[in-house]
Order: sequence, then structure tokens, then C-alpha cells
Amino acid sequence: MSHKFDTLAIHAGQSNDPQTGSVTFPIYQTSTYGQIEPGVTRGFCYSRTGNPTRQALEECLAALEGGAFGIAYASGLAAVAACVHLLRSGDHVVACRDLYGGAYRLFTKVYARFGIDFSFVDTTDTDAIEAALRPDTKLLWLETPSNPLLCVTDIAAASRVVKRRGGITVVVDNTFASPYLQQPLALGADVVLHSTTKYLNGHADVIGGALVTSDPTLAEALRFQQNAVGAVPGPQDCFLVLRGIKTLGVRMERHCRNAVRIASFLVGHPKVERVHYPGLPTHPGYAVARRQQRLFGAMLSFELRCDVDEAKRFTTRTRLFTLAESLGSVKSLLCHPPTMTHASVEPEVRRRNGIPDGLIRLSVGIEDAGDLIDDLDQALARVSETAPVGMDREEACRG
Repeated sequence: MSHKFDTLAIHAGQSNDPQTGSVTFPIYQTSTYGQIEPGVTRGFCYSRTGNPTRQALEECLAALEGGAFGIAYASGLAAVAACVHLLRSGDHVVACRDLYGGAYRLFTKVYARFGIDFSFVDTTDTDAIEAALRPDTKLLWLETPSNPLLCVTDIAAASRVVKRRGGITVVVDNTFASPYLQQPLALGADVVLHSTTKYLNGHADVIGGALVTSDPTLAEALRFQQNAVGAVPGPQDCFLVLRGIKTLGVRMERHCRNAVRIASFLVGHPKVERVHYPGLPTHPGYAVARRQQRLFGAMLSFELRCDVDEAKRFTTRTRLFTLAESLGSVKSLLCHPPTMTHASVEPEVRRRNGIPDGLIRLSVGIEDAGDLIDDLDQALARVSETAPVGMDREEACRG
């Protein structure tokens, strides 16, 4: 029998404990397991290789993404690294140019030193993807919606472009959307990536990452990497993510409803130059987001009519929005990407990719929307308008 999303979030991989009847799946806080005889186990031998609580999380994540195999990691970046570990020196990756600063840093500062080449293009333009492909291209890396400009890539169209060539794995970072809003595997992707720290956990009290695929060959390779490299989450972390997943659907409904109201408020504000939110009909990716997402998400960014110093001061004046890295918590957060999440991206690259110095990113929580709007309003009222410095006004996303 097939079940709907909210039922899977509570039940998938999480049977009642057969020994005690506990309705909450237990934390198996152990590093090793007794064996029946050498090499003969009861399913587990060592918790780097496998742990029942982690297995429950992996099965649940696979079910939520409509995949067959889930593989959990100690962080989102550990999951990113696991994908790149599938490559060899001389391989080429095409990636979206507007992407998480940590992924950009890992690609350009770590793996480029080992002979892996990266091209960053506007993946909202399938012609740009096709033009970037080379005989040695092995991976297409997508974020949609992207971080921090909320660009929307048509996953199905992008996947068709590379599938015609063959031999290219499509990875989609689905962290901003969560599996509640979007399921990339159904749209043609080969692997879905999550920072489970974010919406899946939802309470800002754990670090984790995950990959999901339906390809058994990819799953086997990723399982090997997971065990060989050892960047696995502990059972307590897995338990906390499982706990958060149970309310993912109801949380995302409130997150998204609040974000729509805040985006609409910001669009009409005189201190705001531009709002990046896929739920606005004026957003270049609105039609694609409407087609491939259940709702438009709870992440948005906006550009202030001021210089970088005034933008930074703005982030210290809110009372409900907490100035912090990360996203996806029930508590609303804001950050200044040029000096925080994307500080590792060279300034000229940031500006060329359309990330201005006055950009503010919001992770909209589940507080009362009116209170959040009032908080932004009082902080915006104190912004002194100045000419933005050094901004490249070229559109970052064509839609």
C-alpha cells in the first residue's frame, strides 16, 4: 500500500520497537555489535558501517524523496564531498553559478587541486548548460531554488539536456525546497542532496546531510564512500532529524505562507531595490517553480538601497529575525551573504553572478507573520539610503 507524504514522514523506516513497544524509534547509542561467529552478524557490525537509528533515517529520507536508497552523512558538505568522490582527476563538473558558498569553496579550493575541473553557468538557461558540456563532463550540479538569489532551474529540462549526451550524473541540492515541496528524482535527477540541518530537522539543533538515489549502482558507490571515508552522523543526530521530519509537512505550510506575506510586503517598500522570491509573479522562475514545486518555499532575499556598511547595520536591528548562519529553523533568521554564507566567494565572482553588497537573505520561520513584518518594518525604517557600490546589475537568473 502506498502512503502520502505526511504518513511516510511519521512511519517510513520507523516501526514501533519490537522489544518494548516504544512508539518512538530508539537511539542505538553503540559503536559496535556482538557477532554470532566471525563475519556473521545480526545485521550490524560497526556503527560507522551501519546503525539502526541511522538506517531508520535513511529509509525515511528515501521514502520522502520517492527514492530507493538513502545515505546519511555528518553534514551537508560531507554529502557534497561524497558526490565529488565519485569523480576522478581529469573529470569535469558543470555547476550552477549561484550556489551555496560552502559548496563553491569545496569545489574551487579543495577538489580543483586534485585535477577536477568546474564550470559555473546559468543553469536556468538550458542552452548555457549544453554549451558548457565537454567530453569529460561527468556531473551536473544544480541548486533550485538557489542560494542566495533563489534562481529556479527547470530540473526536467536540464536533465534532458545531459541525458541526451549520456554518462553525466545529475545532482540536485534540494535543501531550500525540502522533499515536501519538490522531488527532483521524479523530474529526472539521479541524486538528491540535503543538508538535513535545515528544514528536515527544522529546530536548529543538529548538523547533518544526506543523499537519495534510485540507481543501485550509484547507491553502492556512495555506500562504499560513506563507510570508507567515515563522515557519518551519530545516532543522536539521526534521532533528532527523524523527530523533526515528523512535522515537516505542517511546518512547511506555515513557513511558506509566512514567506509569501513577507515577500509581498518587501516588494512595496521604498528602501528595497529588488526582492528575489519564486512566489512573486514577476520572478523570472515563477512559472517553473509553480510547475515543479508544491509551494514556493520559505527562503527569500532582497536588495537594500544602501551600501555594504549600512546593509550590515540593518542585520543588527531586527528583534525577531536572528542574525545567524543557516536556515530552515522554526525561528526566523537573516544573514548578509556577501560577508557570511558567501564570504568564501571572491568579490568579483559574487558581483559577476549578481550578488550585490546590499543583499539580505531571510529564512522565514513559523512565528506570526504580522509580527515578522513589523520587525522588518522597524529595521527598514532606520536604513539610510546610499548608492550601492560596485554592483553588477546584470540579471543573475534568466528564468
